[in-house]
Amino acid sequence: MGLRKAGGKPPSLSTNPCFEFAYVLCECVCMLPEQALVGEYPRDFLGIALPEQPNKYYLIIRPLRIVLEADSTITTIMEKLQSYKQRVSLTFEGFQYQLGDFQVRVGKVLPAHTDNLRGIIMEVEYLPISSMEKARQIMEEFMTMWDQAVTKRGIPGHFVHMEPNFGEYGLGDQYTSQHTAVQYAAVMAQLIATVQAAQGRH
Repeated sequence: MGLRKAGGKPPSLSTNPCFEFAYVLCECVCMLPEQALVGEYPRDFLGIALPEQPNKYYLIIRPLRIVLEADSTITTIMEKLQSYKQRVSLTFEGFQYQLGDFQVRVGKVLPAHTDNLRGIIMEVEYLPISSMEKARQIMEEFMTMWDQAVTKRGIPGHFVHMEPNFGEYGLGDQYTSQHTAVQYAAVMAQLIATVQAAQGRH
């Protein structure tokens, strides 16, 4: 999510670092017998723990368009029951900056236990507004200014704005941690698809 008011110069992120951040997003697959999967349990889900919600764990079941908020102990319970195991794990890590009313996170995306860079992610939050519809114009203006700044500096590549259809998950206009979980799940799905497509060409 990227937001900025019109006017002024693009922010210089190098001048005001706040602290490091890290998300770990996992794709988990069911270990139960095949007959138990029929209408009972999802075959897989994406799970993420958000630093701002340390006592919560979010599960995204993409085929059913469901996002669930659970206690953080759910992962320990699943491990003990051996009902699900991790298949893919990505770490989003970098720095968070405070720029007036804006909170910006810029980081790299890495598979677990490797330094094999999969992408760069930028998350921007305009703190005074939690309504996505009211903030939409600010979002578009921010991304336009950011792209212009990157182009002028001759930096290769570009950011792709990703906004899932939150309504499919039963989420409203007021932004919540569940929206964040769904957004990161969409990013992970896109990265996995990109890697699989690249592997298929070789």
